[in-house]
Amino acid sequence: MATGDEEHIGERLARLRRLADLTQEGLAERSGVSVDVVRKLEQRRKHSARLPTLHALARGLGVEVTALIGDPPGVPSNGETESPQLVALRRAIMPPLFEPPPTHDAADGLSIPMLRAEISDGWTLYHSAQFGRLIEVLPAIIDDARLAAAIGPPEHRAAGEVSMGKALQLAGHLAIRLGKTDLALSSLERAVTAAQNSGDPLLAPMVYGSVAWAYQRQNRLDDAAHLAEHGADVVVRETGITTAASLRVWGGLVMSAATSAARSGNYDRATEMMTIAERESKKLTKLPPVSDGRAVSVFSRSSVRIERVRLAVQHGRPDEALTLADGIRLSRETPPSWRTWLLLDLARAHTDLGDALGAVHRLETLRRTAPAWMRHHTLAVSIIHDLSEISPCPPGLLRLAEFVGVRL
Repeated sequence: MATGDEEHIGERLARLRRLADLTQEGLAERSGVSVDVVRKLEQRRKHSARLPTLHALARGLGVEVTALIGDPPGVPSNGETESPQLVALRRAIMPPLFEPPPTHDAADGLSIPMLRAEISDGWTLYHSAQFGRLIEVLPAIIDDARLAAAIGPPEHRAAGEVSMGKALQLAGHLAIRLGKTDLALSSLERAVTAAQNSGDPLLAPMVYGSVAWAYQRQNRLDDAAHLAEHGADVVVRETGITTAASLRVWGGLVMSAATSAARSGNYDRATEMMTIAERESKKLTKLPPVSDGRAVSVFSRSSVRIERVRLAVQHGRPDEALTLADGIRLSRETPPSWRTWLLLDLARAHTDLGDALGAVHRLETLRRTAPAWMRHHTLAVSIIHDLSEISPCPPGLLRLAEFVGVRL
């Protein structure tokens, strides 16, 4: 069993079901999920469930899907006083009303190239799961971007709006990881406004993709799909998909729409969209690259395949997932967070097929390459629990359990 404050998904499910005044049978009927699945989860005979199942249960309970599974290394809302760092982030995202206007003297030493470099470094911290460090530096970056957007000649203010849009987009992603979805949407809505003021036709669609992700976390799958599809249409209409930047933004939005379709249970539609995205991604090799691709979108041929592996695993198709993973060549721009998901999904696929050694091997690779992600990841914990039920215990599993803080 888990140590410390780690709560099993079945405990969360039972607690939320009781709060909703539902029996197991009532929840099963309302969500369209087998009562046997509900019972096995609550009785700890199952340590995880497919993501479409979790979305269905969340709808039946009337809660966000993260209330069931978390979003590690997220921090749940528990009513406790927020940390000074989170308060500072809130203040940067939502500055106080009637604040004195900035002066030109306040902008001494501030430059757009410096802001761009700071935001790029911020994304590096984010993708490396260094959220503690990011929450410390991000408020000042947002403040500087807001200042750059408020003073100087028009071209300087427009560039400042671009920086502010990207900084607030990053803040939205961080807030989601911290379990603060409403704060994330506040930040992303302000990012959209900055994007619209910037004159950059790709920036607003970029942020739409982030908003769609927040909607997915709130179980608003139809809203997420519609927004992602709208954003992709905006890119085609406003710029076409003739540059690496426009293709990456468009592709990221198509992937987002596909993910929402899959989580809604329409796996065939998701596969169709992912296939289109993967085909179009091949054009990136023939286009001049973007100087900082991760600040635009993680879309690439390898990222599409990684997402396809994830969807196959979540829909109980481990053989298909392993086939899709065969031959993946990760690009230099594939961030650590995406590499983490791939290794976790492959470990899940091996576990589902009864290949304990293959699963342990993937988890050991993850521990070496992304320890910060693995240590707090609920999926890693559930895989380790499932592997512990295999007899004899797979070599190396106890060491992995100790690493993530699970007592077997």
